[in-house]
Amino acid sequence: MAAWPRRVAASSLAAILAAAGLASLTGCSGSAAGHVDYAVDGALITYNTTTVAGAASAGAQAFARTLTGFGYHGPDGQVVADHDFGTVSVVGGAPLVLDYQIADKAVYSDGKPVTCDDLMLAWAAQSGRFPAFNAASQAGYVDIASIDCQPGQKKARVSFLPDRNVVDYHELFTATTMMPSHVISDELGMSVAAAVMVNNGPAIERIAQLWNTIWDLKPGLDTKHFPSSGPYKIESVLNDGGVVLVANDRWWGAKPMTKRVTVWPQKADIQDRLNNQSVDVVDVATGSSGSVITPDDYQRIDAPSDGIQQLIFAPSGPLSETRARRALALCTPRDVIARDAEVPIANARLHTAAEDAISQAENVPEAAQFARSNPDAARDALGKAPLAVRIGYRGPNARLAATVGAIVKACAPAGITVSDVTSDTIGPQTLRDGKIDVLLASTGGASGSGSTGSSAFDAYALHAGNGNNLSGYHNGQIDGIISALAVSADPAELVRLLGESAPVLWADMPTLPLYRQQRSLLMSKKMYAVGTNPSRWGAGWNMDRWVLVR
Repeated sequence: MAAWPRRVAASSLAAILAAAGLASLTGCSGSAAGHVDYAVDGALITYNTTTVAGAASAGAQAFARTLTGFGYHGPDGQVVADHDFGTVSVVGGAPLVLDYQIADKAVYSDGKPVTCDDLMLAWAAQSGRFPAFNAASQAGYVDIASIDCQPGQKKARVSFLPDRNVVDYHELFTATTMMPSHVISDELGMSVAAAVMVNNGPAIERIAQLWNTIWDLKPGLDTKHFPSSGPYKIESVLNDGGVVLVANDRWWGAKPMTKRVTVWPQKADIQDRLNNQSVDVVDVATGSSGSVITPDDYQRIDAPSDGIQQLIFAPSGPLSETRARRALALCTPRDVIARDAEVPIANARLHTAAEDAISQAENVPEAAQFARSNPDAARDALGKAPLAVRIGYRGPNARLAATVGAIVKACAPAGITVSDVTSDTIGPQTLRDGKIDVLLASTGGASGSGSTGSSAFDAYALHAGNGNNLSGYHNGQIDGIISALAVSADPAELVRLLGESAPVLWADMPTLPLYRQQRSLLMSKKMYAVGTNPSRWGAGWNMDRWVLVR
């Protein structure tokens, strides 16, 4: 029987935007402003949001309408087919075979056509077949057996491995997942697609080196390396980390309603910017800027994300031993931390994107001992030996500072000394480099939601060899369960698999889930068509429809 995607919509963009309130714009007085300021809660360090660092950044919030794909993540985190970009057809079910047809009019902002070469590069980078690519996740792409692509053409046939009918295949080749392959081809003087097709190892190594770094965002960047396939394109990167997007005059779909959007990484001045009305849309984790007071000219929406705030333990250093990780978990006051965040404790590790009947399977008895701080048990786990731990997070972030403060206080009686390490550059690489022992972040090490919107895809953060498996966790049983979750649509089977995984994960403790990250969306009351989104694409999913009325 064919497996249906868990959360996918084939809605028209017009219908979604009408629901968001844009249809009422005609009844408003004033004219549309030409510029909008948009604040997000992560760094803007790369155009490539599929690298480990890029996936943990705010890039998806910024570039959802700059790098388009066969779908985008709508207001509920569901995948919405983007027929401006192209179409996807199922042509085989055993094994799964998909035909991807790119729109004839699809062209990058530099005039080069969008072709199946871009799918080939996305697959090569994220399939796990070529380890030189520093990709965040292999989810879905690892199950593709082959892509039939004639370089330079607009059609590709994607064939999956036998018995690997990925349920959430609509997550593949969506907005921000495909980079412009011709940029690398032009740099190297070779066809990226051709090199992948013949498995040219040395060439693929050079391709990967560029894929990892050529799209880093820095002031004074050469915009020729940053072409757009969407309504907006990058104009410049500012000295303080902001990115200026402007209308892409080669975009073949509906023109963006606002000609210029400046995306700003969150700093300590959010309240001041709201007070002086120098920001129009703020999309950040609730509490990250402290107790923000919503000015009269703004409205605020708080909603849960699809990401889980968690402690991610380093694969080396003082927490490389299981007993040390369990000791820190035993003294961590998860009840206090969740209460301060005004949400329940979360136990989810493999079914993180939804709160439903299936997710209850991860609430196993083994989790109970880690609900409240137990310094005596923590001390016993260490054999009464002292332990020093550095917990890092991207800051400033008032909520996470309070979280670390609670852990410092609760773990001191166990002989565990916890240090708060924060800066605006902390992220997955900081953990990898051994500069911190724990990363306090959401799914995949993200400052924001971090979620793909698919629990099955997010679960790969604990699969061996996955880029965003930041703890370096490796357990064959868990790998098998994660792999099975990706191809099962049977609720009973999902519950069984999650029930098997949870005791193992509580015993091994590669991460410690704390609570579901909540999101706060603040916007000027003169803004239209802005809405929440629980996935890592956030409110930026329909940025081209935003209107600010002056």
